[in-house]
Amino acid sequence: MEFALALLSVPPEDLEELGWSFADRKRLLDHFLRSGKAAQGHAPDRLGAMPIKLSLPQRDVDRLQHFARRELPKAASSAGVIDRVLAALDRASHRQRR
Repeated sequence: MEFALALLSVPPEDLEELGWSFADRKRLLDHFLRSGKAAQGHAPDRLGAMPIKLSLPQRDVDRLQHFARRELPKAASSAGVIDRVLAALDRASHRQRR
């Protein structure tokens, strides 16, 4: 959820710098919403440790990796969130890290 909230907080000029449009951001947020709906019914204290399953095209994984490295440290409440997000995106990426 912190990742989605951080994504919502990006102003229009920063979206442009990331190479995203409002439609791109909305599409990514829709993925997060579907994932959140799937998590309903689970104990709230377990949600932070549950994996999130997203089906994204590689270009969106690339965009999210860039976003996570650039913007998430400004918005996330803990380094653990950032580490988990980056590790998950690296595992999801079809490309090798440079």
